[in-house]
Amino acid sequence: MKAMVLNKIAEVETKPLKLEELPVPKPDSNEILIKVSACGVCHTELDEIEGRKKPRLPVVLGHEVIGYVEKNGSKAKRFKTGDRVGVAWIYHACGRCRFCRNGMENLCAEFKATGCDANGGYAEYMKVSEDFAYLIPPVFSDTEAAPLMCAGAIGYRALKLTGLKDGENIGLYGFGASAHIVIQLVKHLYPNSKVFVFTRRRNDEPSKLALDMGANWVGTTGDTPPEKLDRAIDTTPVGVPVKEALRNLEKGGRLIVNAIRKETPIPELDYATHLWNEKEIKSVANITREDVQEFLPLAAEIPIKPEVKEFKLEEANEALIMLKHGKYRGAGVLKI
Repeated sequence: MKAMVLNKIAEVETKPLKLEELPVPKPDSNEILIKVSACGVCHTELDEIEGRKKPRLPVVLGHEVIGYVEKNGSKAKRFKTGDRVGVAWIYHACGRCRFCRNGMENLCAEFKATGCDANGGYAEYMKVSEDFAYLIPPVFSDTEAAPLMCAGAIGYRALKLTGLKDGENIGLYGFGASAHIVIQLVKHLYPNSKVFVFTRRRNDEPSKLALDMGANWVGTTGDTPPEKLDRAIDTTPVGVPVKEALRNLEKGGRLIVNAIRKETPIPELDYATHLWNEKEIKSVANITREDVQEFLPLAAEIPIKPEVKEFKLEEANEALIMLKHGKYRGAGVLKI
């Protein structure tokens, strides 16, 4: 099979992913073999390539996987051949530790990530335990479904963690693959809430997309919105938006940082300005299967409509470079 393989840590501009021929993986007894049809391009892959999140090397990246069951292991019974399934960031959790037993398998010490600790979807085939795959609602095309597996599901988790109530204001710092899905969730679940969006540049493509999708106001990081934020989600790769979001929070407000790593440090915070008055800050770490299972039916009900830019498998390096420099709006997807 063809696969784009990462063999060493490097700047993404050096195009480190190499097209290689690998054996088609053989599913173990409880696993399924998936013929991949689409795989989303996520900012976490930049963190892996450039070494902020250490992957197992060599590795096939990709954790927003959509494909069709090609073969079942001898004990795999959940899916039949030809079923369309998705795979998310969570590839494995032990199921036994106190975190797993209490609904926090995302914090399991044995957590394995798709496309990081195990080969993912930048390939024609991949395998995964049947317990970590999900049927995809028919309302979505393969390329529309791919961003839902991470950008959508992790955005859903982040939104839940904000504790947003209808009528409260929410700020979105960054407006990429995840935030452009979150705004659709907010408009559906909290129709009386205002959404204020902060991007890196005025009138760039994400700014235009935010306005097209109904944002009540769009500015840049560093701007002061017309009203205080009750809740905020930061999906950016840099540290400054954390400080800015805390500055713009209302008393008792909460900031959720939805990023696996930051490329630059969070600046020094002034306690009175940024944290006093019972402001809160919380990170999102990984994802649970329950998040995906709750999100997919909701996404189909709305229905969520991701804006997608398609690339060929062989164009994975170019897609990642464009993602790093904000050269397209919405979500990038490799069409396998």
